[in-house]
Formats: sequence, C-alpha cells, structure tokens
Amino acid sequence: MAIVSRAQPGEPLATSSTKAKPLQCSPPPFTKKLEFVIHMYSLQAVLSVPLWVRGWREYFYPPTGGPDIVKAYECRPTLPIRIFFPADYDQEATHTPLPTVMTIHGGGFCIGVNRDDDEYNRELANSQGVLVISLNYSKSPAVPFPTALHDLEALYHATLADESLPLARHSSATKSKIAVLGFSAGGNLALSLPQLPSIRESPDAPSAAISIYGCLDLSRDPAAKLRNRFYKPALPLPQGSRIDSLASLAPVFDWSYIPYGHDLTDPLLSPAYSSLADLPKHVYLVAAELDMLAHESWRLACRLGNEARRLQQKPTAGDREVPDPDSKVDRVKCVGKRASSKRKGVLDQDGDERYGWQETWAGGSVNWLLVPDAIHGFDNFNIRQVMGGEESMLDAELKTKAYVERIGAWLHNVVWK
Repeated sequence: MAIVSRAQPGEPLATSSTKAKPLQCSPPPFTKKLEFVIHMYSLQAVLSVPLWVRGWREYFYPPTGGPDIVKAYECRPTLPIRIFFPADYDQEATHTPLPTVMTIHGGGFCIGVNRDDDEYNRELANSQGVLVISLNYSKSPAVPFPTALHDLEALYHATLADESLPLARHSSATKSKIAVLGFSAGGNLALSLPQLPSIRESPDAPSAAISIYGCLDLSRDPAAKLRNRFYKPALPLPQGSRIDSLASLAPVFDWSYIPYGHDLTDPLLSPAYSSLADLPKHVYLVAAELDMLAHESWRLACRLGNEARRLQQKPTAGDREVPDPDSKVDRVKCVGKRASSKRKGVLDQDGDERYGWQETWAGGSVNWLLVPDAIHGFDNFNIRQVMGGEESMLDAELKTKAYVERIGAWLHNVVWK
C-alpha cells in the first residue's frame, strides 16, 4: 500500500470526537505510483470491454429482472439511476408511497457499475415490498474522494425531488421510510452519505444505513488486514483459497481513492471512525467471514453497540470487547472461528455473538451479522457464477436470501414500525 502514515499497531479505534492527531495519506515512491497507475488504468480498460458488450446485448435483448426505469437527472446526466418496483405494485393504477432502499454498488471506488446489482435489487424489491433505487457515482482515480460522495448526495436529493417516484417521504402525518444500503466500497459510502450536512438535516434523511462487507477503515494497511481473517482450506474453492480475493487489488483501490495529505481518520473517508451520533439512528453491519474487510466491520459494530449501551445507561461492565486487530489472541485478532460451519445455507451459529447480535433502544438500533464461510461478494449473482461448484453456489444463494429476509424484517418491524 502506498500510504505510509497509518494507524500504528495497538492504537485504539478513535471516534471523530476523540482522535488526537491526524493520520495523513502520503505519496508513495515514484516507481510504486507508476505501478499503481498502470495496474488501475489497465484494469479499467480491460473491464470496459465486457461492460460494453453486455450493455449492447441487454439493449437489444433486455434480461428478465432488470429495472423498471432507468433515469438520469440534470445534476448528474452521465450517472443514471436504476429503479425497481415490487412485482405486485401497479405503477399505472396507484401512486401509494413505498418504503425505499437506495443501494450503492461496490468496486473499490474504481470499478463496477450499478447494473452489477440488478439481480440483487430485483429480489430485494420483490421479496421485501420496497422501492429500490440503485444510485451511481464517478470512479477513481480520475476523481478521488470526495467526488463519489457528492455524486451520491446530488442523486439522493434529485430522487427525493422527483414527484413521479412514490418514495415514502416525510409528511405532516408520517416520517419518511428511506434506508441506504451499500456493498464493499458502497458500504463505506452508505455510512458516509448520511453524515453529510445536507442529508442529515433533511426531513427525508435515511432512517437506516446498511453496510454489506464494507471497506470501512482506510487508515489500516491492506497487508495488515490480511492477518485478521481465518483461512479454511478444507472448504471447496474459492472459499477454501489461502489467498484473499482482495489482496492484490486493495492497495491499488486505496491509492486511487484517497487524496494525498488527507486525514485517514476522517469519518467521511473511513466510517470506522464514526460515532453513533454521526450515523442514522439504525445501523446494520453485515460482513463475510472469509473476507479481509470483516474485522473492521466487527470493530465498528462492537464500538457502536457499546455507545448504544451507554445511551441506554446500561452498566459498562456489560460492554462488548472491541476486538484489537493487532492482538496475538485468535478470538480477538480474527473474526469468526477456525472451524467451518457444518450447516450449509444457515446464518445462525447457536447464539454465538461472534456471528450476530442486536442492541435496540427507543428510537434506534445497532446490528451485527457475520455470514459464516462466506467470501467477499458472495451475494452478487455475477460473482456467484465463478464461486466453484454447485454446492458453494447454493450455499451462497441461501445465505443471501436469509440475510436479506433478516434485514427486511428489521426494516419493516424495527426501523419503519
């Protein structure tokens, strides 16, 4: 990684109000910078070809399950959004407001398009009865932080102002029912977006933020993150791989997105440094056990959960330990456990808090869910197609449906009740 001023081993995870000194992003040596430039622009060029082919193919032969509407706004004409109505919603006969989930695609802030999540967004809309709006943003390194964040901010306000869309907006009688959900880099953006003043001060601010295997701590070197997950070679590939799928890409992604000299503990850049007061009242953090990014979601969940307990004036003796990523003890250093799950397609691990818990109080909640034996991107239809054998694909698909049902129940019964 090209960032030389990073959080030091053993340094506690600070909040926006307690951090003592900034950790700045420093330029890498020229040769490393050149290597990153070649790597990233080559990757973007190579990936542009299948995207172009897929775009033309789907233009002439639209796939089933695609969006109901693709729309561009004047504020960001080159960043169209994709809109999914529930299958049982009659767009012609009714304009009944729908609870809304705005999703943000992943790709390390550098690659990917919101089309990548069509299958997920369609299933989310149909199974949970929500309006799904897939947002869009510009990619690094051409436009580093915070451009993507401000793209999302503009599109968020544009969709709210679009009276043709039946979002469950704030009114004199009801509160808005809007959540933001993001994957990987999108998980980072889903936690950062609600912190922007224009969003948090809006009557239609998100009532919930959901990060799915989010890249949340950009202050920690990717090489160090590799030590914070268990490897399970007994599992079939790719789960059983001894190499994390992000290992070679994470340093290039970070270099592309982070401006030189920027504070790495800025909560808008690294939401792992956010406090409970910075975020929507309801937060859900989902991680994949076999993912180098899982530990940072676990740390944030534990810290936010402890803040929630203090908010409820519960005894601090009941606080969860915030896991030290530099500990020598496996149960703290690594997320999950060494042994693989014997129950395929199942989330629950016999009440083991390493895999899930919820802190709920009047008006808010913090939730943690670790998906066992899952790799980064397990819930993405396109990634599942290269996950190996039929058993692995079925396991990932069942776990995706299970966690979507869990989040949907939480949204309807806790957040929007």
